[in-house]
Amino acid sequence: MRIAVIFGGMSSERDVSIASGAQVFKALRSRGHEVIAVDTAKGILGAEEEKLFLESEVKETPPSLDRLSLMRDGLNNLIASGGLDNIDICFLALHGGMGEDGRIQGFLDIAGIPYTGTTHMGCCYAMDKDVSKILFRNKGVKTPDWLMAPAAPDEVEKKIGFPVVVKPNREGSTVGLTVVKKKEELEKAVDFALQFDSEVMIEAFIEGRELTAGVLAGEALGVGEIIPQLSEIFDYKSKYQKGGAIEIFPADLTDNETDEIRKEAVKAYYALKQNDYCRVDFRMDKNGDFWCLEANTLPGVTSSSLLPQSAAVKGIDFPELCEKICMLAVKRNKKK
Repeated sequence: MRIAVIFGGMSSERDVSIASGAQVFKALRSRGHEVIAVDTAKGILGAEEEKLFLESEVKETPPSLDRLSLMRDGLNNLIASGGLDNIDICFLALHGGMGEDGRIQGFLDIAGIPYTGTTHMGCCYAMDKDVSKILFRNKGVKTPDWLMAPAAPDEVEKKIGFPVVVKPNREGSTVGLTVVKKKEELEKAVDFALQFDSEVMIEAFIEGRELTAGVLAGEALGVGEIIPQLSEIFDYKSKYQKGGAIEIFPADLTDNETDEIRKEAVKAYYALKQNDYCRVDFRMDKNGDFWCLEANTLPGVTSSSLLPQSAAVKGIDFPELCEKICMLAVKRNKKK
């Protein structure tokens, strides 16, 4: 197949997307496919740019908002130029922002260009945490209580109780997220989250184990546990820096617990109308109850990311996973 790996974007997860794109690019080439690298801010990469791209790493902190605002979206010009006319599939290695919220998917739909992963409406549902949780509850997926800001500290204390998690409603990689333990700290946390999105969620903090499960073609993969080492939560630094977290696949759970979380992951996948693949994150409280936090429509896809580790539990190695994702998308697009 001729595959365009699209990465970069202009969200706070740009560096993560570049890392994902570089490893997907190499994995698909190793399977014998013709692969081109496409940065949404620059277009198709030349030989020298491609070399730098393949050597990229995720930095300790996300790129600044000022840096992101200076980047131009080159995807429009690329599509207009016909640069993607002869590809079989676009592998979307985008995270956050317009890459994961459905806008690029809708743009590609209008242009008639096939791509991997969930279509634009499913992306919208998953990216908007408030909408996701409403849909989860509608389908019987247990999720923590929440309020949307503005909410007075006394109201939060009465309806949810502290501690709470304050986070942008439409961001990923825990960017802009704060765990608030005292009501006096709430306003500052909301103001911080507002730097990244115009809507802010205030969610009950579930103390317990952090678990995750991938879903591929509507079937759950392996369940993993994440134990942060740099903070009490699985934050940006913990996710992307060496030694930031211990990731255990498969998680140390009973067979019944594993079956339950895999079942809930699939329910969440269908509740948000996902396609092809996603990753679903959970908390397990001290009573052994599972709480669904969110579904990631375009989760990280480096060889050490959580989704590939989840797939490895089921005997699917990284290059094979990337190829399967492409084949699922090709098959789905043939039905249109």
